[in-house]
Amino acid sequence: MKISDIFFKKVVAARPRDSLAVVAEAMQEHNVGAVVVLEDDRPVGIITDRDLALALGAKKLTLDTPAEKVMTRHVLAIPEDTDIFTATKYIQECGVRRLPVVDRDDRVTGVVSLDDLLRLLSRELSNLAEGIKHEMEIK
Repeated sequence: MKISDIFFKKVVAARPRDSLAVVAEAMQEHNVGAVVVLEDDRPVGIITDRDLALALGAKKLTLDTPAEKVMTRHVLAIPEDTDIFTATKYIQECGVRRLPVVDRDDRVTGVVSLDDLLRLLSRELSNLAEGIKHEMEIK
């Protein structure tokens, strides 16, 4: 199974010069914890709810501050044809919770989160447990 089979296809995005207010409103409207910052549909940054909280609270930036001042610039992304286990390993090794998914032209086609992968893996574990349950009933 490829990551493109499970990732969240609707990408909540902003532009580098969008204000933090716009980013926060997008997070609230779409009930997400991260916004991918795009230029020409390519990821150039990502802003998480934690980034936003630290910028406004600890760093005392204003809601008018452009996203490019807060975003993480070196965006980790994975190709849409990546298999599930590789994506899981990548998330674990890189210590991130969300990854933009990109096509061959490096254009964002979706976002996969740790939660997406946990839901998929829990479903698969449940299916395996059901298989064992039937075997145990026979004996």
